[in-house]
Amino acid sequence: MKRPKYYTTEELKKELFKNPKARKAYEDLQPEFAIVQAIIDARVKKKISQEELAKRMGTGQAVISRLENANARPSLSLIKRLADALGLKVELRLTPR
Repeated sequence: MKRPKYYTTEELKKELFKNPKARKAYEDLQPEFAIVQAIIDARVKKKISQEELAKRMGTGQAVISRLENANARPSLSLIKRLADALGLKVELRLTPR
């Protein structure tokens, strides 16, 4: 029986990016990935659980979980509430490609 090939994350990205459509799809999702990473980083830095963050926002823990797993597209008002709950401000920048 032939063993499956295992890839590191970087090797897999390199392989997948040989396909221009896959590369574009990944690049198109970068803003969502950046928001998710910023939420997780801020919450962990403040040593706040998902449950505590949800309580501060007046929502359920499942909402935070969906945000952090990129299973939701948060509205700007939800992002503002999240920033307030973490003692942060929201900044939006549009930059040239």
